[in-house]
Amino acid sequence: MRDSVDKLWPEIEWIQNPELRESVRKTWILAFERSPLTPQDLNEIPFTLLVPNCAVTFMEHKRCVVHIAKRSAEAMQEFMGRTLPIDMDTVIAGAILADVGKLLEYEKVDGKAVQSERGKALRHPFTGVALAMECGVPDPVCHCIAAHAAEGDLVKRSTEAIIVHHADFMSYLPMKNL
Repeated sequence: MRDSVDKLWPEIEWIQNPELRESVRKTWILAFERSPLTPQDLNEIPFTLLVPNCAVTFMEHKRCVVHIAKRSAEAMQEFMGRTLPIDMDTVIAGAILADVGKLLEYEKVDGKAVQSERGKALRHPFTGVALAMECGVPDPVCHCIAAHAAEGDLVKRSTEAIIVHHADFMSYLPMKNL
């Protein structure tokens, strides 16, 4: 499974801290162990069930989010880094893990992605944080997972969580207009 995760997520190598890199990888491995979905499914299923007939796959969306988050953080560091510290590893890890809980929220029925019974009770920010904490992911990254979706509107987001949140919504909201 490690090879499959590395193939899905070449961006994991962008994480400089080796312990964080490994805990991110372990979180994805654990998610697949507990999920009815396979790595191949992530290249086929829609990234959201909230957009009817969504043609963008889970991995297309997720990798886009990671790239948007990284580039946004780099621009912010370039122009505001003197007064606004940003932990790039937290941004990248948070973006990679933001939707890991969807592996427990979704399942395939008759070849179509649907919300699982667990997913109806616990949305992916909750299950994602649970998986990540079990794998030793540090709290600042878990905060990004917890706060990336609407649930995060109820907490004060860190700078890194704001970046991940906006990167996620930048690649989600336009799809609702199609």
